[in-house]
Amino acid sequence: MRADELFLQADAALRSVIDRIDAADLSKPAPQEWTSTPDPTFRDILFAHAYDEAWVPDVLAGKSVADGDEFRDADLLGDDPIASYDRLNDTATAAVREGVEPGTVFRFQYGDYPANEGYAHLATYRAFQAWLIAKRLGIPFRLSPQLIAGLNEHVVPHADEWRQWGVFPPAIEPPAGADDETRLLCAVGYWED
Repeated sequence: MRADELFLQADAALRSVIDRIDAADLSKPAPQEWTSTPDPTFRDILFAHAYDEAWVPDVLAGKSVADGDEFRDADLLGDDPIASYDRLNDTATAAVREGVEPGTVFRFQYGDYPANEGYAHLATYRAFQAWLIAKRLGIPFRLSPQLIAGLNEHVVPHADEWRQWGVFPPAIEPPAGADDETRLLCAVGYWED
């Protein structure tokens, strides 16, 4: 799977979960380990994803926070947080579908990466947050077989390296007879029975 397609599938998976969050759940506490925001709520988590979506067109154009950050203090969620997120998601999706110039470098706060690797980073955040949010809020969700295959191709080979950076918790031994989703989640340390 191409890395940009992996991003699009992961982004769609996250949106499918976000679109099913009950508005009342946005005020619920979210896990502190998901963010540096003190005492986070799920609205804070949604803001983080809206912020990330808002940045996608600029990242694809080779810009970084060092060039200026118009989004950090902006009201990205407004009175209808999920619809606001969806609009940002639509814009990010369109930018990815337009493609990037050969040799484009994604300039993240933690380093510069070739576009293919950058797409994998962006997809990782989205895919596993989709699963974690759904699990925490009781939203029925499963990673698609195509997304599982793409994550196994682009992410799992780097899991140990990324684990050293604090991206993933320790790997978990999969239970006997584990399905593909469970084996993937064990490889990145997220599986819970």
